[in-house]
Amino acid sequence: MMDNPLSLEPLFHLGPVPITAPVVVTWAIMLALGLFAALATRRLSLTPGKLQTVLELLVTTVDSQIRDTMQRDPAPFRALIGSIFLFVLIANWSALIPGIEPPTAHLETDAALALVVLAATIAYGIAGRGLGGYLATFAEPSWVMIPLNVVEQITRTFSLIVRLFGNVMSGVFVVGIVLSLAGLFVPIPLMALDLLTGAVQAYIFAVLATVFIGAAVGESHGPAGQDQKDLPR
Repeated sequence: MMDNPLSLEPLFHLGPVPITAPVVVTWAIMLALGLFAALATRRLSLTPGKLQTVLELLVTTVDSQIRDTMQRDPAPFRALIGSIFLFVLIANWSALIPGIEPPTAHLETDAALALVVLAATIAYGIAGRGLGGYLATFAEPSWVMIPLNVVEQITRTFSLIVRLFGNVMSGVFVVGIVLSLAGLFVPIPLMALDLLTGAVQAYIFAVLATVFIGAAVGESHGPAGQDQKDLPR
């Protein structure tokens, strides 16, 4: 019987929990991002150096995207959306490290990311509208739409999983096949394309997360930040 190509042998166990290679790589990425953030922000200055300038540009870009998408003050959403973008980006690009398979090429990681977006959508929706107001959105424009709106919430979460998994996994397969057939140097253009694809997929995932959260929170009814005092930051 042929083995499932998506199944993975655990590297070790933590009690009854099997720990696979994508989990270890995910932990390593989170640790690296956490250490980098701590080291890069410990000596912020009013006269920024090169690294601080790059970081400020990144934050400004994330804020601009959130503001344009939600028409709201980006502060309550910056940490979540920015973290999702950076994690997916680094996870996708980890494919360029010899012997490393990107965690986003596995359904488990993509499902976890999509569930984070789903949980954030619900949390921000309740914080912004109240529990009754958020639940009432499922009855828009009519109570007849409740089942369809619930199904939509589930299917768009599933679409996040499938989109990220399909694009990243296909890139890994293509580069791996060409590398095995053509040697080291021929796939270099494909690896560059894989870099671009990884960045695009990270951007799309973050933007879709922003759109879903923005739809749950609803439209702003005043100056930026005026109606967001109860949103989690």
